[in-house]
Amino acid sequence: MALLRQEVDPSEVGLDAKALDRIDQHVAHYVDEGRLPGFLMAVSRGGRVAHLTTMGRRDVAAGLPVEADTLYRIYSMTKPVTSVAALILVEEGRLRLDDPVADHLPAFADQRVYTGGSGEGIRTRPVEQPLLVRHLMTHTSGLTFAFYHCHPVDALYREAGLESAVLPGSDLARTVEAYARLPLQFEPGTQWNYSVSTNVLGRIIEVVSGQPLDEFVAERIFRPLGMPDAGFQVDGEQTGRLAELYGGTDAGGIEPIPGLPLHGRPRFLSGSGGMVATAYDIHRFSELLRRRGELDGVRLLAPETVDLMTRNHLPGGADLRAFGARPAHDEPGNDGVGFGLGVSVVIDPERTQAPSGLGTYGWSGVATTTFWVDPSRDLSVQFLTQLRPRKSLKLYPDLKRLVHEAVLD
Repeated sequence: MALLRQEVDPSEVGLDAKALDRIDQHVAHYVDEGRLPGFLMAVSRGGRVAHLTTMGRRDVAAGLPVEADTLYRIYSMTKPVTSVAALILVEEGRLRLDDPVADHLPAFADQRVYTGGSGEGIRTRPVEQPLLVRHLMTHTSGLTFAFYHCHPVDALYREAGLESAVLPGSDLARTVEAYARLPLQFEPGTQWNYSVSTNVLGRIIEVVSGQPLDEFVAERIFRPLGMPDAGFQVDGEQTGRLAELYGGTDAGGIEPIPGLPLHGRPRFLSGSGGMVATAYDIHRFSELLRRRGELDGVRLLAPETVDLMTRNHLPGGADLRAFGARPAHDEPGNDGVGFGLGVSVVIDPERTQAPSGLGTYGWSGVATTTFWVDPSRDLSVQFLTQLRPRKSLKLYPDLKRLVHEAVLD
């Protein structure tokens, strides 16, 4: 069994041990107050783990502690993995960023875009430019999520049974075809809107590679990198290590809620949010990115490809707040942050909600999991728990501020 372990004293890599302890103390209050079940926090510099903390329970009712080998549903942290899978195909010449999506998924031919109205009175027109693979990876596709409740197109997603982004009882292929039958919210490339785009990208990977998404990522990413627990399901002894998923209550506490159906291979292989992983797996993946495509002698991507993935692709150097579809993305946390190919990218540290180095990239999941890599400080961080809160905990800005304070040089 592969376990993430502390490898070096913080002072050896320019980190303040007392400041790192303050991170643990800060998050411990959430556990003590019953607002988090438990957590794992890891901070690495130069690829070496300098701080590793586990606290609280992975299963509160059973009294099972969070341990280094605990498995987590990482939800949207799946998206960077799917993006790497697509970039592998790009490097092999089997896929291009500027390929029209319809070249691989004919259901997206003759796409239409919203122009006005709502419900039965909704108005659309043909798109002026085709939806491209690049638009999927940058979330500028015009696709959306049903849960926004702020635009007539997301209402159409709900009417189509896509409340949870999956057509009930369907696989990835049929669900993506359901997306294709709906109009785009805006012309591709003209706004940023976090969406089901990466599910469509996952389906393209299946079509181009001729393999199911879970088999492709296992063969081309997980096994070469030595990510033994990462995948779309849990089997055997993994079952006992999977953390319980919790939701927030009206009273500010937590209660168990259903999570991803990971026991047995899921029918719907979500490239957007279907993965499970341990801290060790996530460390290996973030190290691949930090080292620009190579880890322990295994190269999955060229350095230039990782550089392309982790730079801002929004037009004119815009950030998520300026280029984001409104009102969904008009929020302070999007100031100073752009978007690459599957990851957010800090483009203006002075405007970000919490201290961040220029070029810091990463992504988070709905169950309060996150990772980021700060190339300017050779720093990588992950935080793992299993909570879908009713209200934002505002935890991520605190974590980034506290990690920033721990850097001595």
